[in-house]
Amino acid sequence: MTKVKEAPKTETSVEEKLRVLYRLQKIDSKVDEIQILKGELPMEVKDLEDELTGLKTRIGKIEDELKEMENNIVNRKNAIKESESLIKKYQKQQNNVKNNREYDALSKEIELQKLDIQLSEKRIKEGEDEIGQKEEYLELSKKAIKEKEKNLKQKKEELEHIIEETDAEEKALHKKSKEQQSKIDDRLLQAYHRIRGSYKNGLAVVTVQRDSCGGCYNAIPPQTQVEIRQHKKIIVCEHCGRILVDEALEK
Repeated sequence: MTKVKEAPKTETSVEEKLRVLYRLQKIDSKVDEIQILKGELPMEVKDLEDELTGLKTRIGKIEDELKEMENNIVNRKNAIKESESLIKKYQKQQNNVKNNREYDALSKEIELQKLDIQLSEKRIKEGEDEIGQKEEYLELSKKAIKEKEKNLKQKKEELEHIIEETDAEEKALHKKSKEQQSKIDDRLLQAYHRIRGSYKNGLAVVTVQRDSCGGCYNAIPPQTQVEIRQHKKIIVCEHCGRILVDEALEK
């Protein structure tokens, strides 16, 4: 039985690896540009939504507290009426007492009721003052909610407008990015993502510009520049660790 020889697997050349990496970087940089265009809007929208939720929860609690305080004031006023009624009752009974002991006992009850009235009046005054403060805070909170809701609506509209304009482009770029990533071996791709994640501008692959690294702008020795143009090995900047490529790879 004749054995069929398997065709030897072709290994991707260094030049092709560099070309794919450079392509991937350019695609990912365009995605980054879209994210920059969105700016801090997604985070600002989320923060405003959280603030509004917190404010509305606080307003709900204050409104519950106000109801409770108003009920307490009503109860205190009713207690005053009861005490006044008892005072009248005891004063009337004093007119019919048989001895000083009964008179003094009724006088003591009257005095206690008067003290209860004074205490209730004090608590009512304190409650009304606190209600006034809470109502003032409640009014300010409601105004703050209106302002934040207006701001949130504006930011959401801005974000939605940007998303509407860039959504199709961003999806297409993500698709292209995945296609390029599938052509890169795992170790090299991991290195690319690691370097990319180390810098705010997301640049992991850069070209030589005016004899310097396009990422950190440190000078690149002439011999290293020659090696970069030969496309025979992967060269990283000795200063920032970015992968250095030749612009000609894009042609």
